[in-house]
Amino acid sequence: MKTQATEFDLITRYFKRPVPKEMLGAGDDCALFSVPSGRQVATSTDLLLEGRHFFSDVDPYTLGHKALAVNLSDLAAMGATPIACLLGLGLPSIDNNWIEKFADGFYALAKEHACPLIGGDTTRSMHGITLSVTVFGSVDPLRTMRRDAAQPGDEIWISGSLGAADIACRMLAGEIQLQPDLLKRIRPALELPTPRVDLGVRLAAYAHAAIDVSDGLLQDLGHILTASGCGAEVFESQLPLHSALNALPGPLLRQAALAGGDLYELCFTAPASAHNVIQSMGHDLNIALTPIGKTTIEPGLRVFDCAGSLVNKLPAGFDHFRT
Repeated sequence: MKTQATEFDLITRYFKRPVPKEMLGAGDDCALFSVPSGRQVATSTDLLLEGRHFFSDVDPYTLGHKALAVNLSDLAAMGATPIACLLGLGLPSIDNNWIEKFADGFYALAKEHACPLIGGDTTRSMHGITLSVTVFGSVDPLRTMRRDAAQPGDEIWISGSLGAADIACRMLAGEIQLQPDLLKRIRPALELPTPRVDLGVRLAAYAHAAIDVSDGLLQDLGHILTASGCGAEVFESQLPLHSALNALPGPLLRQAALAGGDLYELCFTAPASAHNVIQSMGHDLNIALTPIGKTTIEPGLRVFDCAGSLVNKLPAGFDHFRT
């Protein structure tokens, strides 16, 4: 008779891998790690719920990747270097094949960014899969890209491209009907986001403020403006749209570019004097970095269309409790 695997069997088999010798990982009541002298700890936590943050047919490897990626993206927005992470995992049942692929995706990204898994918790979930990841990083307190540090006259930049993750999500949810070939091209933007960790670390020496775009460009940029007491002007003609979306109708593109979530690119402000350095940084890292506007003394966020006219009705970003 085959014995049912226990919670501890699951941890030992899939989530107890070696950690750096200076750390204490899974196995004790607490994990232990140190922070380099003169640095501060940066930490962030995210929840991912089945049916809310990911679709039930998602590939478990990509889900493992994304579960960590969205948290590493928060570290990137602060200019922090990853140290370690924790994983909370709620599962309706134990599917060894699924868990193995999930763990492989998680650990592959953890290894890429030197962010070992040092602990966490597992439990049985009665309502689908629940994931919780907490990351820890170290940051120079004098070079932290806080949301309240933007200054009037800063250039506003965005990394990568806009719109693909939003369109993929809406196609999968059945909200819009487009060509299936398009979904194949853009679904990785939704399920395999690239956390801009190296970019964030390098930007910290030049940028004033930054945020990772998870709930929509305008909404997240708005958090910077509110915290910094600034306004902004953004120009649609400068927005870097994903190349696969060029044939889509204008209103759909506007919604996806300005309000589409699940992007995990960095939006940041920097003095105009850093323009050339930031462009060179993008070339070095092979990341598209695009200036899309500027911050202003005048409060409010204004968007100008490709004809130079003010857009009067702006799309809203994502809110978990909005109907």
